[in-house]
Amino acid sequence: MNYYSTNKQATPASLKDAVIKGLAGDKGLYMPEKIRPFTPAEIAGLKNKSFHEIACSVAQAFFGEDIEPEVLNRIVTETLAFDTPAVQVHDHIYSLELFHGPTLAFKDVGARFMARLLGYFIEQEDQQEVNVLVATSGDTGSAVANGFLGVPGIKVYVLYPKGKVSPIQECQFTTLGQNIISLEIDGTFDDCQALVKSAFMDNELNQHMKLTSANSINVARFLPQSFYYFYAYAQLDKIGKANELVISVPSGNFGNITAGLFGYFMGLPIKHFIAANNRNDIFLEYLKTGEYNPRPSVATLANAMDVGDPSNFARILDLFSKYEHPYEEIKKLISGFRYTDEEIAATMQQVYSKYNYLLDPHGACGYQALIDSGLTEKETGVFLETAHPAKFKSTVDEILNSDIEIPVKLREFMKGTKQSIELNKNFESFKSYLMKQ
Repeated sequence: MNYYSTNKQATPASLKDAVIKGLAGDKGLYMPEKIRPFTPAEIAGLKNKSFHEIACSVAQAFFGEDIEPEVLNRIVTETLAFDTPAVQVHDHIYSLELFHGPTLAFKDVGARFMARLLGYFIEQEDQQEVNVLVATSGDTGSAVANGFLGVPGIKVYVLYPKGKVSPIQECQFTTLGQNIISLEIDGTFDDCQALVKSAFMDNELNQHMKLTSANSINVARFLPQSFYYFYAYAQLDKIGKANELVISVPSGNFGNITAGLFGYFMGLPIKHFIAANNRNDIFLEYLKTGEYNPRPSVATLANAMDVGDPSNFARILDLFSKYEHPYEEIKKLISGFRYTDEEIAATMQQVYSKYNYLLDPHGACGYQALIDSGLTEKETGVFLETAHPAKFKSTVDEILNSDIEIPVKLREFMKGTKQSIELNKNFESFKSYLMKQ
């Protein structure tokens, strides 16, 4: 299957080229030329399958034309070494806990899948070394760094905003060494993302080294996140709670909710999506006005959502472009809410006090959006809890007056020594550094 650019100016690419390039030549994001729908029988049968079986079926729908079934099955098997439970918080509200992977964040699945798929292409085609550039506001960097750690033929450069990720998140990618290089940028996440995009567009740099991205810009990073939505539906269908499903997604760069929308267009019966924002509420503004006005991000408690110009907005527009009135259709299927730091903290306190459930700041946005959406008794609400609260220990402890335990997986990262290179946000400085590599 070929992949086209959202800007419609670049030549369609094969899966291999789309994964290796990351970004299309016209600065657009790659999209699959078709979406294979699941039949009603396939949807009904999901409840009888394991997470691995569901993921294999979804991966086959996306990538089956380009990868042999046994290879794809191996990639999925190596990607999934854990389950993603849907935990009932109270009444008809469930938390889909996406933090059971190696770095305790939802991005583990996409990062591990992409690492193995890219490694497979490099091995098959005897490619020159591929350099992965990834901008992170927190969890992307740790998931990608650990997913690609030690993969032959790949070097990873993690760009992160100085002082704007949690200490534990920082440990997860700055202490690894080997083929992982951490670049501490004196700026915001948007500055980091702008550096990555500029690097892809620089001819001299691309002649010097082969570049790709492991942000949700890359189709191999964001598409596997749709596994979660199929699995959540299956778990809830098994207990008769999936008839009117409303899913609330903490949203920053919008890769996660875009993966959910792919599931919807493949036939997954989701009634409604909610995009839960922090103060960086560009998408909510779009829903209200029809105007998309990106602006510099502001720092919040939910730092992984501190994005002022979400890349995947282009993919959302593209998914709905088949309709006569795309904006109206987007508003019907997706609603939005935004929360201040004070509101996030209040939600964390209330849920912990009343239900003894520990939310991280991002999950708190997702939960509160479900509450504020006014769920009916017939609807089942699911919010995505995207990272373990201990990854934000100082923030969570201060809000809850607690001392939450740090899981063993995170404690191991904290034993390492920080290795990072400080750079300013000027592209010429970044380019100069890469040209010396």
